[in-house]
Amino acid sequence: MSKLLTAAFAIAVSALLALPAQAQSLLTPSPFAEVVDEIRVGLHAHDVSYILFPPPWEYKLNQIEDISFDVLFKSPDLEAFRWIGSPRPDLGVTLNTDGQDSLLHLSLTWQLPIFDTPLYLEGAFGGAVHNGYLTGSPDDTRHANFGCRLNFYERYGVGAHVSENVTATLTYEHTSNNGWCEKNQGLSNVGLRLGWKF
Repeated sequence: MSKLLTAAFAIAVSALLALPAQAQSLLTPSPFAEVVDEIRVGLHAHDVSYILFPPPWEYKLNQIEDISFDVLFKSPDLEAFRWIGSPRPDLGVTLNTDGQDSLLHLSLTWQLPIFDTPLYLEGAFGGAVHNGYLTGSPDDTRHANFGCRLNFYERYGVGAHVSENVTATLTYEHTSNNGWCEKNQGLSNVGLRLGWKF
């Protein structure tokens, strides 16, 4: 399954990189191009840890079986958004292809350039719903006991503007409930998201 996913991801990446810059003109001045800032697709190692910040050398990287899709919207032209640093609203899904836990998130994403380089740091915070167990998982090595249906969502990353329209971001995403429910077995995924900016 991992080889199939890797091949599918490679095809998706090739298609993304092959899109001509002129494709943007096909969307302008449509509302889509005015609202959406970036779309991303990613490939990830599933459940590298159940805690928020384990040391990277403790990551379990043997389950590269998650695919993510994200839509990052343009930051609203509102004073409240400018006051908090003009984050982009982000709607995304991380799907596990082996019958384990998947999640859908809605968050705000901040991006900070690293001096005058193509590199940037990124952080996101919001909420996520999942299709896993709240309690009573039959096998907690494959399915978490999340405790709550709606949990916090955090994502951290470092990335680069590969070209004017293409980004690549190495990300670490985590969802858990901060101990607010009976169980709090979190889920953390690590992977690469490739983006196309409009």
